[in-house]
Parts: sequence; structure tokens; C-alpha cells
Amino acid sequence: MATFETRDGTTLFYKDWGPRDAQALVFHHGWPLSADDWDAQMLYFLDRGYRVIAHDRRGHGRSDQTDTGNDMDTYAQDVIDLARALDLRDAIHIGHSTGGGEVARYAARAEPGRIAKAVLIGAVPPVMARTDSNPDGIPLEVFDGFRAALAANRAQFFLDIPSGPFYGFNREGATVHQGLIQNWWRQGLAGGAKAHYDCIKAFSETDFTEDLKALTIPVLVIHGEDDQIVPIANSAHKAITLLRNGTLKVYPGLSHGLFATHPEVINPDLLAFVQA
Repeated sequence: MATFETRDGTTLFYKDWGPRDAQALVFHHGWPLSADDWDAQMLYFLDRGYRVIAHDRRGHGRSDQTDTGNDMDTYAQDVIDLARALDLRDAIHIGHSTGGGEVARYAARAEPGRIAKAVLIGAVPPVMARTDSNPDGIPLEVFDGFRAALAANRAQFFLDIPSGPFYGFNREGATVHQGLIQNWWRQGLAGGAKAHYDCIKAFSETDFTEDLKALTIPVLVIHGEDDQIVPIANSAHKAITLLRNGTLKVYPGLSHGLFATHPEVINPDLLAFVQA
């Protein structure tokens, strides 16, 4: 397995496919998944001559099951270390959900010349949780419920999420893909319970407002209109107003996991942005 060591000694797993001198696309997965969630995108872009990279966030997948450092600042620092280890130049970073927050924070702190563009898919920025400055956010009690469910029966919780709201399989008339549900469950249980527990706070309470404001690179914001996990009104519709060079693309009727359920729709749009 390909791994690298972050500056605090944590070992992270990553995939790195394709020509080393080709344009690099770096994929950032959501909670509580792994780099495997991007298989359809990585194979698509690899087939078109790109270098494709994806890492398992600390505490997730095949990376060290850390009990500390499970916060957005450390996640972004880990990406800085990854970019330095692979000497990435003018890379395009694509993040989903929690991974979208990771991309936003990393992009705001990246070393000069490391990042050229970013894509936020169903991403958590600016901030998910309800606060004084975000009064229409999701109540903290919802995320307390996530933590309680994870602590009580992580295996069942990680089956319920993809079976229902994550992919929109709870909607009337939805075509349910059992393989996606089982793959979500498989990825989730490969990671560490402590890191997954801590990450709920990281993805729900981190405020990315200043990160988004700081970005000057082109940013594509992709969101499903029927996203039940990260509601579009509290995320993409707000994020796009904070970006200096942002483009918003909304997909009517699609869910939080839209790139997995509809790769034939999302991948060509990603390609168009990458090539622009």
C-alpha cells in the first residue's frame, strides 16, 4: 500500500494512479468513508490521461485510526503534507461533503503553486450547525443524535444512513442500489470509531466563511437540490455568495451522494470544469 507520514507522525494511505507528469486531480472523501468512494471518478479521469490521487483521511479507511487530530485544521495540514510529499503543482482538488470542507480549508492555506482549481460537491461550507451567526442552520441536537447513534451501534447507524437519506433511497419511486449501500457500510466500518465520532463536530461546527472569502482560484460548487444530509439552502446557496470566482451548478432531484448515483451526469461536468 502507498502511504506517507504527516508531520505529526500519522501514517495515511493514498492512491496515486496515472502519469506523474499529467494534470493531477486530488479527491477528498466524505465522512465516514474512504478514497474508495471515488472509484467511478478516478477511473473516468485516469482513462482520459489524468493523474488521479485520493487519500484516506486520518482515522478513516486504511489510514491510522487516530484518537487525536480529528479536526478540520489538522485535516487541511495533512493535505498540505500530502501535496508536499507528492510535489503536486497546479492540482485540482475535488471534495465531497466533509471532503469539501477539507478542500476549502486546504485551498485557503495551500503553499503557492500547489492548487489551481477546486470543486465542492454536496459540501458542508460555510457552516452546517445552527449558531448565532447561522440561525437557520441545523440544530446541534441533530448532530448529538449522530454521536449517540454511532456510540450505541455504529454498524447499524452506518447501514441506516446510506439506505435512506444519503442517496435519496428513502424517496418514493427511488431506484435502490444495494451495492452502494453495502459499499458505504464497508468503507465506514473500515475506519476508527473515535475518529468518526470526533469528525461529526469537525464537519458540523467548523465555520469555513473566511476560507471561502480568501479563495481567488476558480471554484465549482455542485449540489443536489434534494440533498437531505447537507441542505442546499444552508450550504451551496450561501457558499457561492462568498466566493470571488465561483460557479454554482444545481441538479434537480438529486441527492447528497449524486456523484455515486449519477456518475454519467456528474463526471462530464467535472471534466468540462477541469478543461476550462
